[in-house]
Order: sequence, then structure tokens, then C-alpha cells
Amino acid sequence: MVKYYSANDYYKDKFGEKVYKLALKGGTTCPTRDGTKGCRGCIFCSEAGSGDFAADTIDGAILRLSAKQTGRKYIAYFQTFTGTYGDAERFRELYTAAARDDRICGLSIATRPDCLPDEMFELLSDLAQIKPLMVELGLQTIHEKTADFIRRGYNLPVFEEAVAKLREIPADVVVHLILGLPGETKEDMLASVRYLNGCDIQGVKLQLLHVLAGTDLGELYLSGAFGTPDGSFPFSLPEYTDLVCDCLQTLRKDIAVHRITGDAPKRLLLSPKWSGNKKLVLNTIQSTIQSRE
Repeated sequence: MVKYYSANDYYKDKFGEKVYKLALKGGTTCPTRDGTKGCRGCIFCSEAGSGDFAADTIDGAILRLSAKQTGRKYIAYFQTFTGTYGDAERFRELYTAAARDDRICGLSIATRPDCLPDEMFELLSDLAQIKPLMVELGLQTIHEKTADFIRRGYNLPVFEEAVAKLREIPADVVVHLILGLPGETKEDMLASVRYLNGCDIQGVKLQLLHVLAGTDLGELYLSGAFGTPDGSFPFSLPEYTDLVCDCLQTLRKDIAVHRITGDAPKRLLLSPKWSGNKKLVLNTIQSTIQSRE
């Protein structure tokens, strides 16, 4: 069996019981959208900035979970776009209010490593004194050719510097990797995982590449520039399952795995079509994990 440190175990170690993440909008944008580094965002990113399922308020997010949650502790997860890009004082008001909410046991803020000026590190340090803090960084890949293609907008040393400074706060660092980026081989993706083993990070999200309508990646896909006619790009389900298991076997065992696939709005999903059945995907991955010696 493939053994790995799950997010549930990480949260139980950190908070003493099961917790739930509340996906929240922060009213932010991104330097690859506002003209600073570009106007169209990363080529895979939807207009919602990866926050298609995020709520506007803590109350609204709790209401969305009310049918399935059984715990009493929540993490306020500011998910959309770049959570440290903009007015530091507005962020201070927003994030401090969330941190001081009695229902919130921790904060998680998604951002880019190139959007952490000194005033943001000061804010994050202050927040970490109120509640445990996790910062999610969108790395996606270690390969510069791929990074240029997806318009990531920064190079690897920027990421390394951000991790080092966040750990001084201290904040736990969770890194996003995308599996299936055009042009990357299985070995390329495993190289990104091995790279993270040498970094002072505490978590990783393995995100299946979703090709979405309305994105530049979607336009390339529809033009026939890449992909497969049956809508299975970038992987078939068995291929993806095997890759995830290989990543988990490669990953350092103290790095918590917060995601092994991902969600995409079905109305926007162009490929891979099988990923729209998340229950099937997760069950298939878990079955393969258990079957491996």
C-alpha cells in the first residue's frame, strides 16, 4: 500500500480534531490580469480565479457545508486569485476579522511567491500570532519552459526566497503542483515532486490539469493544438491514478497531501471529461493506493 501523510491527519495533529476549510473570496485580482505582468492570467485560470466554489462570507461558507459537516472548527481559506496582492490595510482588516472569529481555528491564504512585499510579511506575521497560519503558493512546475508557456510570471529563486521568509514568520507552506501541463512528461512531473522534497514545506496539492472553456488553454485545446479527440487529455483515469500513486511514493513522508485531484465547474470543463465524476476519481485512486505493495 502507498502510505502518505493525509491532510486530515495533518489537521488533527495541528488542531486536535477534524476541521473544515471554508473557501472564501477575498476580492482580489492578480498581476497577470491587471496589466502588471499581463492581462489574461495564467492560461488555465478561469474568470473566477480558481474560486468557482468560494463564498463571499464565513457565514455563507458555513451554510454551504451545513449538510455534510459534523465538526466545530473551521479554517478560513482565502482561495481566489492572489491573496496578498493589493492594499495591505484592506487585507489587514479582512484577515484579522476572520482570525478573530471564534469559529475559525486557522487561516489559509492562497497567493503567489512574487506578491509578498515586506508589508505583507509583516501582516502575515501579525496574523500568525492570532491563529495558526498556512500560506498556499502556486508553483505548478519547476520547469521554466513550462512556466513561460503557462505565463506563471516568476522564476524558481523567487519561490525559494518566499518559502524561506514564510517559514521565519512562522507559517506552514502548502505548494500547488499541476499534473498534466502541456509538454511535460511523467519524469518532468516527478522531478517537481522530488524538488519539493528538498524544500522546507509542510504540504502539497496535486492538481489535475483541467481544460476550461473561456481560458486561453481552452482555446488552444479547441483549436486542436493539443489534446485527444475523446476528451481524455491530459490523461486517461488509469494513467492519472498511476501518476498520483508514483507522486505519493516519491514525496517526502512528512509533507501533508492536501489534494490528489481537484474540482472544476462541469459547465466549463472541456477535458478530461472523466474528471467531472470526482467520487469515481477518488475511489479509483484509493483503490490503486491500497493495491500497491
